Order: sequence, then structure tokens, then C-alpha cells
Amino acid sequence: VQLQASGGGLVQAGGSLRLSCAASGPTISRYSMAWFRQAPGKEREFVAFTWNGGTTYYVDSVKGRFTISRDNAKSTAYLQMNSLEPEDTAVYYCAAATGRLILTRVRSSYEYDYWGQGTQVTVSS
Repeated sequence: VQLQASGGGLVQAGGSLRLSCAASGPTISRYSMAWFRQAPGKEREFVAFTWNGGTTYYVDSVKGRFTISRDNAKSTAYLQMNSLEPEDTAVYYCAAATGRLILTRVRSSYEYDYWGQGTQVTVSS
């Protein structure tokens, strides 16, 4: 499966952005989908995870502000980001893993088989 991330941009603190991850190839219904991010000089960090049926999981720093979702019919995953903070500035990557990951593994980038190219999110103070 090939992933294409989009929707990044420049926004002021407190603003919102919606990222999209469009998949080509097999339907994403068979994949766990996630978002990671990497800020300059930092390691790639897990942000959010979703499986079918509404299963989601978030890193503590985005809980209550970010919402991950998926539309299997459109083979697209989303990350709605509200109340953005300068600390959210990073390149955001979508990722897919074959099958359902157990929650103890979703934070590890090594569990994901496919990656999108990344989309830049910049939050100004």
C-alpha cells in the first residue's frame, strides 16, 4: 500500500488543522493506521493510532486536542488537530501496519510496514 499525507501548513497557536492520509492499493480496512511526528533535532514520536470499530490510542500530550479517524470506504485516515501549540510543530507522518496491532506495540515505529512522505505542520506563537 502507498500512503500520501497532506493537510499540513502554518497556523497560529490555538488554531486547527486536519491531516489526511490517502492510501492506494488494498483497502485500509486490513491495516492499523497511525500518525507519528518528528520535530527538528528530535526522534520520531508516536502521536495517534486507530483500528477498525473506533479503537484509538493517543500519546498523552495530544489527548483531548487531537482526534484520529478513518474512512475505510475512502481508504483515508485523518488527524484532526485542535488547540495547536508551538510544541506540535513537526513533520507528521502517517503509517500503516498489516493487521491489528496490540496496544502495547502501537507506539513503536518498527511495527509499521508502510509510511507516507510526511507533511509539515508549523504552529506559531
